[in-house]
Amino acid sequence: MSVGAEPEDSRPSSFGADLRAVLAERDFRKLFAARLVSQAGDGVFNAGFAAYAFFSAQSFPDPAAAVDAFAVLYLPYSLIGPFAGVFIDRWSRRQIIVYGALIRAAMVAVAGFVVLSGQTGVPLYISALAVLGVNRFFLSAVSAGTPHVVPADKLVMANSVAPTSGTVAGLVGGVAGLGVHLISGGGLAGSAATLWFGGACYVVAGLLGARMSAVLLGPRKLGPLERERGSTGSLTAELKDVARGLVEGLRHLNSRRRAAYALGAVGVHRALYGTLLVEALLLYRNYFFHGSGNRALGHVTELVITSAIGFGLAAFATPQGVKRLTKDQWITTWLLIGGITTLVLGPTFNQFAYLLLGFGLGLSAQCVKICVDTTVQQTVDDRYMGRVFALYDMLFNVAYVVGPAIAVPFMPATGKSLSVIVAAGAIYLAAAAAYAALTKTTAAPQSPPARPTQAVRR
Repeated sequence: MSVGAEPEDSRPSSFGADLRAVLAERDFRKLFAARLVSQAGDGVFNAGFAAYAFFSAQSFPDPAAAVDAFAVLYLPYSLIGPFAGVFIDRWSRRQIIVYGALIRAAMVAVAGFVVLSGQTGVPLYISALAVLGVNRFFLSAVSAGTPHVVPADKLVMANSVAPTSGTVAGLVGGVAGLGVHLISGGGLAGSAATLWFGGACYVVAGLLGARMSAVLLGPRKLGPLERERGSTGSLTAELKDVARGLVEGLRHLNSRRRAAYALGAVGVHRALYGTLLVEALLLYRNYFFHGSGNRALGHVTELVITSAIGFGLAAFATPQGVKRLTKDQWITTWLLIGGITTLVLGPTFNQFAYLLLGFGLGLSAQCVKICVDTTVQQTVDDRYMGRVFALYDMLFNVAYVVGPAIAVPFMPATGKSLSVIVAAGAIYLAAAAAYAALTKTTAAPQSPPARPTQAVRR
């Protein structure tokens, strides 16, 4: 067992029993429902955007073009992360969830008209960037609010159910979005209709979020508590606090090394996952189904489904796994599995093998992320939670772009590159070894983080 890593609750329990226990929390169910519908909308939106940008009859993306799209969509709004953290630690997180969903719905309506007009480049990316940027506030607020609605001993289960189910909802939403695209005839009208369907999901998520104040759930239930909020001042003063809050969050992570190491592990995994995703998109579009965007899109849907199954199984595997291993050991195990899966299946460049690869990496990614989320929540003080999760989001998305960007010089337009596959697999294995070594030498038990004192209703 790793030094400084606490053993998990060893009481006999099953996934079903734990699931029922966490869903018995009324406030958690409300937060959970809003998250599921919102992330399903994200999946629909992403499907509409991908169908238009990567699989239209006019496009033939190369590695640089794919990375450019990733960079435009993810890097700029990642800079919102530190700003989001400061305000999430000041504003009602419930209000952020409600209004964030409704604002995104309005922005998606605009994006649909941009697509319908056939515009590409700056107009398209600005509209997509606006939607995804607001999403940072929504997801950071949900993550920071979760410890307020479940007991501390159920955080592992909550982090299995909520983020994992949200990710699966996003993947299911993506499949549904592709279905809407096909039913509506494809082309510009199909892509626009898909985006508008995603906007409708955001409206529903906003309405579900509004329910969280209907019965005994005040606007501050999700935090921050009044005594934990920083003093508010002028807009200028608050903007200055952004930089200060970022530095304070980093300093706090420096004193919570287990959280810092966990964020490093998920950052590496995310970079490799992004690299392999770009490679797979290019393979399907330009190698497996060269010249047939619609057929490629149909088969990418199968890859999305197998990945969704992997993500979903992580919710079953992780709560049971951490009863036998520490969270640090579980993260190490799944980094190893990610590397082995990549090295065995990646070099085949076979469609069926890539479905298995998508399943394996989906399972690995979410098993790692569940434990990283829980480690951060259990080791970071609540008054820093928003800032740390905002930094987490920034790392998560920057890594998603940096990985493919580094691989671009070694990746042909078809995506078929043995060197990229081998390098990705080797880095997975090296990351597992490094994480195991670092967490083994982590100084034992740090001071417990400050937590909300109000009782959580059962």
